[in-house]
Amino acid sequence: METQKNNLANDKSNTTHLTVLPDEKVPFGQSVLLGLQHVMAMDVYVVPFLIAMLIGLQSGQSSALIQSTFIAAGIATIVQTHFCMKLPIAQGPSYVPLGAIVGIYAASGSGELGWSSVLGASLIGAIFVIILGYTGIFNKIVKTFIPPIVGGTIIFVVGLSLMPVGLSSNIFEGAGATINQNIYLALISAIVLIVCVMLGSVFRQKGRAFRIASVIIALLIGCIAANLMGVLDLSAVGKAKWFSLPQIPFADFGFTFNFSAILTMIIIYIVLMAETTGTWFAVSNVIEKPLTDKQINRGVIGEGIGCFIASLLGSTPVTGYSTNAGVISITGIASRRVFIAAGAWFILFGFSGKLAALISAIPSAVIGGVFVIVCGIIAISGLQVMKNERIGEKEMYVIAIPVILTLALTLLPKDFLYSLPTTVQYLFGSPVATAALAAILLNKILPNVK
Repeated sequence: METQKNNLANDKSNTTHLTVLPDEKVPFGQSVLLGLQHVMAMDVYVVPFLIAMLIGLQSGQSSALIQSTFIAAGIATIVQTHFCMKLPIAQGPSYVPLGAIVGIYAASGSGELGWSSVLGASLIGAIFVIILGYTGIFNKIVKTFIPPIVGGTIIFVVGLSLMPVGLSSNIFEGAGATINQNIYLALISAIVLIVCVMLGSVFRQKGRAFRIASVIIALLIGCIAANLMGVLDLSAVGKAKWFSLPQIPFADFGFTFNFSAILTMIIIYIVLMAETTGTWFAVSNVIEKPLTDKQINRGVIGEGIGCFIASLLGSTPVTGYSTNAGVISITGIASRRVFIAAGAWFILFGFSGKLAALISAIPSAVIGGVFVIVCGIIAISGLQVMKNERIGEKEMYVIAIPVILTLALTLLPKDFLYSLPTTVQYLFGSPVATAALAAILLNKILPNVK
């Protein structure tokens, strides 16, 4: 026991920017509060809301999908953090499959048949991912094709690709307020976040609480400011029920197995895994512990199990959220207990329409102010991975081309994207996946220059 404590102390001295390491125990009350902070920093409700809007679900169906997504995210987070990868990683619905889901739904005749085809394809795709992890195939791919220069580039483009989303969708085009109000709200939440982190850095003991709870403090003050501006709408919270059951398989929905839909979803899962690898590298870099072969294999299995559970609950694929790596870096709290608590919060929100509505009521600009700071932190993490690597002529292109692709695909007009072949749409619809593949290929194809 004493040896274990000494090892923990040594690890902590090497990881100076973290105040709590992944395997350290955090008191129950703190875990609950800090877990809620991670939940509030994640826009988990957005993906099911977009899907409901894109395929034209009714109000009741939309609420059921949001509930199921929260529960799936919670269970997947606990599975990945406690049982599989055993790293501080939160799972949530991915944006990557959006186009495929809409396409499969429409091609299968819409309605119940369309949705059952989506879920059936997701179910089989999840089993495929589990097999990739169990056989170790995915890990061999990572070891062969993703050295530090490529891994660092992938982490950098993860942060870079999310910045325009936070700035445009959350702030400049945020619903419910004018652009001036949104910018002020984003600035308020961002400034409060930075002040809290600086208090924790300057006054290490007295200011520690401010750094630890910096995200939740920033969001709360942002909401207070929104209320003073008259743009905080809590009407949906008042109407929502405290408790409601989620969807039940074969009672509320079924599964249809269509070969073309399954093939499409398998392609999507491959793209999804390319993207989530960036998240794993980001978390690994923040906690300063290299990913082991066992962790990568178990992480792939955990990703597959999470997606399998999501399908059984009538929801869409879930994946690791890179924003949480930024939150860990900002707060210094990397305890897995906090992420297990976050998973429990997700499940609770899934059974309570009122709590889910409360999270959904946080103005997008308030979240955006925190979100863009977190994205910047993630991008910096990528640069830290590459800082000890020799940047020669070849490496410049390995880094530069993926960065250009990321910006180009993020800014690519949707009309042009939708005019491309379906498979290309799936790939280009994920700037991170495309940039990751480009970095891998360039690193292998370009000659080494001494």
